[in-house]
Amino acid sequence: MVECTRHISSLARHYRALLRSAARHPDLGVGQKLHATAITSGLLALSAPNSFLRNTVLHLYAACCNSYFARKVFDEIPRSHKDTVDWTTLMTCYTRDGLPRETLNLFITMRSIGVPVDEITLVSFFCACAKLGDEWLGYQGYVCLVKMGFCYNSMKACNAAMSMYAKCGLMREARRVFDEMSERSAVSWTVLLDAVIKWECLESGRRVFDEMPERNEIAWTKMITGYVENGCAGEAFKMLKEMLFDHGLDLNFVTLCSLLSACTRSGDVMMGRWLHLHSVKMMGIQMDVMVATSLIDMYAKCGGIAAACRVFKAMHHRNVAMWNAMLNGLAVHGKGSVVLDMFDQMVMEVNPDDVTFTVLLNACSHSGLVDQGRVFFSNLECRYGIKPSMEHYACMVDLLGRAGHLEEAETIIMGMPMQPNEFVLGSLLGSCIVHRKLELGERVMQELLQIYPQNVEYHVLLSNMYASVGKPEKADSFRGVLKMRGIRRVPGMSSVHFGGKIGRSTAGEKSYPPIRSIPRVGGIEDVKFSNTSYQA
Repeated sequence: MVECTRHISSLARHYRALLRSAARHPDLGVGQKLHATAITSGLLALSAPNSFLRNTVLHLYAACCNSYFARKVFDEIPRSHKDTVDWTTLMTCYTRDGLPRETLNLFITMRSIGVPVDEITLVSFFCACAKLGDEWLGYQGYVCLVKMGFCYNSMKACNAAMSMYAKCGLMREARRVFDEMSERSAVSWTVLLDAVIKWECLESGRRVFDEMPERNEIAWTKMITGYVENGCAGEAFKMLKEMLFDHGLDLNFVTLCSLLSACTRSGDVMMGRWLHLHSVKMMGIQMDVMVATSLIDMYAKCGGIAAACRVFKAMHHRNVAMWNAMLNGLAVHGKGSVVLDMFDQMVMEVNPDDVTFTVLLNACSHSGLVDQGRVFFSNLECRYGIKPSMEHYACMVDLLGRAGHLEEAETIIMGMPMQPNEFVLGSLLGSCIVHRKLELGERVMQELLQIYPQNVEYHVLLSNMYASVGKPEKADSFRGVLKMRGIRRVPGMSSVHFGGKIGRSTAGEKSYPPIRSIPRVGGIEDVKFSNTSYQA
């Protein structure tokens, strides 16, 4: 009997070592096979709780971000053999798996039964609060941090608390945490810098940046990104030159993607082209997939669809995200038929995901391909195993509405398994205005006002519709509602690159002189993918 117990204990130690190895990579497939073998061989049932075999299985599933199996194993472990690390591991798994509410519920349960918390527990807790934007619960967590003394000896927990406040827009509280920290790391300064740029102003962010005792690539990238997004291309280039040549730092694929994303949002294609050249110099033509995807997205959204196609064509290894970026770029340029042709090639390389079909339905909508859109929507679940999401329904309603099939669009909304949101109903309302369906438009607007009573766009749209059909009294009544409530419509804003800077003007203003010519971003040309030629 003693020999059998020793054998089981030795085998359990061996399995723990194998499970830890699978968790370090992490390799879910190997881990699941080890777990299954431990169950079928009886090892999991025969080993004592103090062998901590189940605890190791829990850490494996958590490392692989599989919260479902992690929770099942967690519940099988006796409470007496679950320590703070096990509870925190499951909390972190929930947060990474996009289930922050479960993280908070687990933290509350943990505190109610008296399980002690450590700094990593609080880090997971604050990350969950930040994702949910739950500032009240985050404040309670910070009180807990202070009472336990972590504010004096835990830089990680303080950084997480400061990040939580910053993401909730509570700059006074974030600065208070920063000021009360006895020691600050580069991460502490970077968190504050990011928050100040986002919630205060670029000038304040620059002051924080200049005060930083140590500036890493992330801090430089955030500052340069701030200048790009605010249209200060000259200052951005100056800082980029200083970062690369004066301080000897370099752009890795993460910083490159961040800067390219900023170029996409600001429309700064000049900076985007420079980053493209720099990435080719760093990585060669076969660059990192994430960087190539960001380049395709940047060029396409800045009007350079031909340049986007060239980047796509040069990549030999393309994942689903890159395909989606290329298809979306063609879709927004009205190349719906090209998108459908490319999709046939895509399914031979990668499996399409839910984003792919959002792009396909958008392409069909903007190109008037109603029948093809119907086929994609009907095949979503039965052929591709993808359950239609809110985005898919919104795209389908937009497709049918643009084509004038308003009754069919309304039928789809009524058959939705979830409550329609602003985008679904707003799309139908826009189609009602285009096709002058007054009764349906009023009915949709009433539903929208119940969901989003503060949105003024619906009143304006419907007012314009009545004005266009010769009913000024009805139009004035909708505008009168806005005046009575003291709501004003926010004017639109446009921007244009001129002289290395971004000039912005609000609707109704003339802030810049007329520009005679704007440099061409990208032309229309034939671009070949494999053996197929597409007119891009």
